[in-house]
Amino acid sequence: MTRRILTAVAWPYANGPRHIGHVAGFGVPSDVFSRYQRMAGNEVLMVSGTDEHGTPIQVQADREGVTARELADRYNRVIAEDLQGLGLTYDLFTRTTTRNHYDVVQQLFLTLHSGGYIVERTQLSAIDPSTKRGLPDRYVEGTCPHCGYDGARGDQCDNCGRQLDPQDLINPRSKIDGATPEFVESAQFYLELPAFADQLRQWLGTRTDWRPNVLKYSSNLVDEMEPRAITRDLDWGVPIPLEGWKDRSDKRIYVWFDAVIGYLSASVEWSRRTGGSWESFWHDGAADGYYFMGKDNVVFHSVIWPAILLGSRGGSFGDLDLPSEVVSSEFLTMEGKKFSSSRSVVIYVREVLERYGPDALRYYLCVAGPENADTDFTWEQFVTRNNTELVAGWGNLVNRVMSLVNRNIGSIPPAGDLTPEDLAALEASKAAFATVGALLAGNQIKAGINESMRVVGLANNYLSTMEPWKLKEQPERRATVLHVALQLISDAKTLLTPFLPHASQKVFAMLGGSGEWSGQPELREVEDLDGGPSYPVLMGDYASAQAVWESQPIVPGTPIGEPVPLFTKLDPSVIEEELARLEGDS
Repeated sequence: MTRRILTAVAWPYANGPRHIGHVAGFGVPSDVFSRYQRMAGNEVLMVSGTDEHGTPIQVQADREGVTARELADRYNRVIAEDLQGLGLTYDLFTRTTTRNHYDVVQQLFLTLHSGGYIVERTQLSAIDPSTKRGLPDRYVEGTCPHCGYDGARGDQCDNCGRQLDPQDLINPRSKIDGATPEFVESAQFYLELPAFADQLRQWLGTRTDWRPNVLKYSSNLVDEMEPRAITRDLDWGVPIPLEGWKDRSDKRIYVWFDAVIGYLSASVEWSRRTGGSWESFWHDGAADGYYFMGKDNVVFHSVIWPAILLGSRGGSFGDLDLPSEVVSSEFLTMEGKKFSSSRSVVIYVREVLERYGPDALRYYLCVAGPENADTDFTWEQFVTRNNTELVAGWGNLVNRVMSLVNRNIGSIPPAGDLTPEDLAALEASKAAFATVGALLAGNQIKAGINESMRVVGLANNYLSTMEPWKLKEQPERRATVLHVALQLISDAKTLLTPFLPHASQKVFAMLGGSGEWSGQPELREVEDLDGGPSYPVLMGDYASAQAVWESQPIVPGTPIGEPVPLFTKLDPSVIEEELARLEGDS
């Protein structure tokens, strides 16, 4: 039975280019999952965009001498281009500065306000003493009053997980310049989170298939929920849609509130652009919603966003479904250090794409990424896995078999009588589809790619054992062995498509296929639907791709194309070059 799948992908912040630590959490896992679901015959809506409001954007704009909008425009395009290069198949990758997004955010705000879930209170607001601008919670750091961790943020402590307000911190300091913030009385609007505690606790109790760390952390958060401010003293963001507030230039809806609503606003924009039904992915349990992010964003997606959804029921968007699963990855470090653009402990997505191509990075993040535990990216491991697993394993298998067939036959040969060894190899390869499919459906990306590569190993072992290059005097047997080897390659190509779509397209063409096997995103320039400035989006006609999740019999007589390299072998000197580049940037 066909299912509907909403893939809701965390919104990358548009204050600079994204590094590989970012896409390890939200990008590649969500695309692997979505590609598999489409191949399995399910209807997928994968949405996200750039998160463009809040003080961090304004701070970076000031540093670069441009307006906040100019900065957001620049990095929106950079990020969209990088995600396209990585092959992330968004049905819509948009942005939070569209008029459509403003309208959806303001409608939900009004629904929550009219229901008594958003109330006005006075709070102490953190102000940067040098700029006199409001400091967002995450731009205030200090010592946690609960566990004593020095490095807690003004919204939460990453050490003990407690929610915080900036004024709770001991010895607070501004991340911008290290100065001690000034705290002033200010009227703000609060989301009454405790009103949803019982409903959230009951709902989380039904989420038995979530990753254990996500579920435990989320349950603990519910027990400690307090009202949370959703407006700030800012001049860059969505206006507050209430009389006496909407025309004020010094008050805006806070970025974390408007960003999570982006999943809905992007779905509405997709519907308006394509004629598709956004409601079919949001109402009456007709779709399963999977939310992908790094672990620092769990609180917003497993507690705050569900609270917003619960509070908005009966409003202009109807009763919206809660997430089916919050798929959170852990942190990726680099050469033993935490990623930090300011400290140059970073490698940007674009740099990896330009030097090593998309599939080498996708493979590494799938097989060695931070799926269930913090992991460390090292150049030595990147080069080793590229050379031994991609080049010598999968790429060499394809090259050897394609070269033999191309040189000696020119087309897919027919199979003669199959031996028990032939049948065993074919059955094992065919059985992998159920195994890998179940793993990907459960977002076990690492296990899924390892099982897929096991089929590559099986095919290599089969080829080495049968030695078709020694069967010149037995042409019928040689043809049978090569037929079986090509079928194993065809199966492996399909199994690896969610992980390595660009390489799989090449193998598809070498096997005589024509057209698009694995869909790729397109960067399209569009007009704002409600009269705002134009901007780039990522979209794609993925339904026309031919990839399906099953073993498809190869057809004897199909011409075989010239072998082409799938991957590039990296010289070990790359390790020292990249480490030197990292040191040089420090």
